[in-house]
Amino acid sequence: MNIHKTIIIGAGQAGLAMGYHLQLQKEPFLIIDSHSEIGDSWRKRYDSLQLFTPRSHSSLPGLKMQGEQSGYPTKDELAKYLKAYQTHFNLPVSLENTVKQVTKSEGKFVISTEEQEFICSNLIIATGPFQVPYTPPFQSKLSSSIHQVHTDHYKNPSSLKSGDVLIVGGGNSGMQIAVELVNDNRKVYLSLGKKPKFFPYEVLGKSIFWWLSVFGIMNFTINSRIGQKIKENDPIIGKEIKPYLKDGTIEKLGRTIDIQNEHILFEGGKSLTPSNVIWATGYKNNYSWIKPSSNNVFDAKGYPIHNRGVTKENGLYFIGLSWQYRRGSALLLGVGRDAEFLAKQISGGKSIE
Repeated sequence: MNIHKTIIIGAGQAGLAMGYHLQLQKEPFLIIDSHSEIGDSWRKRYDSLQLFTPRSHSSLPGLKMQGEQSGYPTKDELAKYLKAYQTHFNLPVSLENTVKQVTKSEGKFVISTEEQEFICSNLIIATGPFQVPYTPPFQSKLSSSIHQVHTDHYKNPSSLKSGDVLIVGGGNSGMQIAVELVNDNRKVYLSLGKKPKFFPYEVLGKSIFWWLSVFGIMNFTINSRIGQKIKENDPIIGKEIKPYLKDGTIEKLGRTIDIQNEHILFEGGKSLTPSNVIWATGYKNNYSWIKPSSNNVFDAKGYPIHNRGVTKENGLYFIGLSWQYRRGSALLLGVGRDAEFLAKQISGGKSIE
């Protein structure tokens, strides 16, 4: 049995940033993670994945990412950086610990993993916004003759069947993969629920995130009217796909509404029978393994009820949530501010603004 003051579940960017700030506060802690190596959550994603933030905006607090600062790091580069970050600050991590359940007994959290049991007074959930791949309920109706995969498990064009590809969903990953497949001489269809809004990677030679920071856009909080508006209309970063959409190389279809065996049905009455379907439909939270002692930790949809990551369950915190407090809360460039705030809450020190 392992007893600690604070345990962080998740050794990704949020968990490591949290560890860094707890270390600054001289607070003892342990990070536990299910992977066998730091950075695996990025390392195992699709081969061509590239961050939409440049290296200048892709560093965690205290350690600058190396390389050309205006360039955009690959997922393997980021995985290597996260491992180097943990090593550089000697953050205590216990890997290959898959959490099965968290309960609370006599004021302490009991974390049961497949390998052992941990006990702590403070528990920080840093499992991030990408937990369980989401696909619509009718996905199971798709004929087995059509190859289907979620972006979480997609690797590269050669992992698909020959023939055309339907991508359902229009987030950053779906757009990147669509361009990759066009360059692989595939016919690509894109099913979108609404018209996408694009921001360029750069304006006048500067990263769009540099401009957003200069004009204070990244500082608007979830509680502000402007913050709420930005959240509702989060843009796609990068315009590489726009020429293909404009000239019809990538054919736009409406929202996917149902499946009838080999036929995929879209709003507007169109249907399609593709060779491949890639579900770029995002992720959903899964906190069913957390059994809090009170009923006010999660809402009816299973999302954490919190204020800047602080819940009403004494000692339970969240870090790395999408829009936890600001636009950058789930990004490398912003998670450190949330981690600093929570570390000072835990240590009893003066909190930041």
